[in-house]
Amino acid sequence: MSSSSSPPEVAIVGGGPAGLIAAEMLGRAGLAVTVYDRMPSVGRKLLMAGRGGLNLTHSEEFERFATRYAEAQAPLRPLIEAFRPEDLRAWSEGLGQETFVGSSGRVFPKAFKASPLLRAWLSRLESLGVRFAPRHRWQGFDEDGALIFTDAAGEPLRVRPAATILALGGASWPRLGSDGTWVELLSRRGIAISPLRPANVGFILPWSHVMRSRFEGEPLKRVALTFEGRTVRGEAIVTADGIEGGAVYALSARLRDAIERTGGATLHLDLRPDLSEEVLVTRLGAPRKGQSASTFLRKAGGLSPVAIALLREASPSLPLEPGALARLIKAVPLTLAGTKSLDRAISTAGGVPFGEVDEHLMLRRMPGVFVAGEMLDWEAPTGGYLLQATFATGLAAARGVLARLQIPDAALTGSLSSATRQT
Repeated sequence: MSSSSSPPEVAIVGGGPAGLIAAEMLGRAGLAVTVYDRMPSVGRKLLMAGRGGLNLTHSEEFERFATRYAEAQAPLRPLIEAFRPEDLRAWSEGLGQETFVGSSGRVFPKAFKASPLLRAWLSRLESLGVRFAPRHRWQGFDEDGALIFTDAAGEPLRVRPAATILALGGASWPRLGSDGTWVELLSRRGIAISPLRPANVGFILPWSHVMRSRFEGEPLKRVALTFEGRTVRGEAIVTADGIEGGAVYALSARLRDAIERTGGATLHLDLRPDLSEEVLVTRLGAPRKGQSASTFLRKAGGLSPVAIALLREASPSLPLEPGALARLIKAVPLTLAGTKSLDRAISTAGGVPFGEVDEHLMLRRMPGVFVAGEMLDWEAPTGGYLLQATFATGLAAARGVLARLQIPDAALTGSLSSATRQT
């Protein structure tokens, strides 16, 4: 790219983390980058995700980290190796947002919320000359391959960039911008799409009226959930129509798949994973001394009111024999009737299969068009794995654009951080 010629124009459709990190890398390379987004401002899902603390990534050892992506581990691994968890932390700190490792190994900015990081990031992008086109809804491609948008006034706009990165997200949280309408637009161009499905999602349970009315929103702390031989410790929350929470999300892919296969799934809940069954039997064998069942279970079993209510949901007539009662406490059966809807999920499974893109995430059927973030067919549990892969695929797509436009690494006007190692 000569200094006298105009820089190539790149369109990024979608202003989430994948699109913004790609914009940063390409802006540093001196390209003319425009980020189009249908919402009035960018980064809305990032802000929502950070309301309870922005979980950027995870500090666990990399080999274990990579396994969190299950079937997508093979295609994602080289992309995440090019932008590892420590690189994401370095990038955040380069924006003035120091990070820390929580007790669970999750990594957060010290400010905890997403808004300080996003403000600093947008300021950096503006300094790099990145343009933003909010309230622009992507409508697909015309016959000649140009991008078609409807602008803020409802007028059509055609754009023919040198390269395009699609980073439109999945279909969860549609009110924040990612509504999945791109599936039909790409399908029209012959791109295979794996059906979009809810990931990191809650499940439906036919609670009794008492359970719904008295215990909606109650947390189940320090419990263990088991399904198909896998046990996860953590917390869960009783909802009006079912159950959700971190421990549930960790098993949600298996539970969802089982429900799709058979129409239901039975999850087992250990209300006292810190106590062995033998210890519980001893405690529950103590004299009741006129105590009600609830009082006895609270004192001898250490159970909360919501835990006792769950026992009664599973067995309205609680076992009197200590061994049977202990076994129930250690494995309360929860029969799930269904998966909560995609728009209530934290993230999305399905999307563009990796077979539809090359090693640079460029669509094989549409040269010059790249895909990043949740549009690709992968899923991961909560814990920082979602954002890590989103950033990594955004950078991989940006590197693909540079390779296609034959812009050498030396043309980069700065480094993203130590993290922008070129592969």
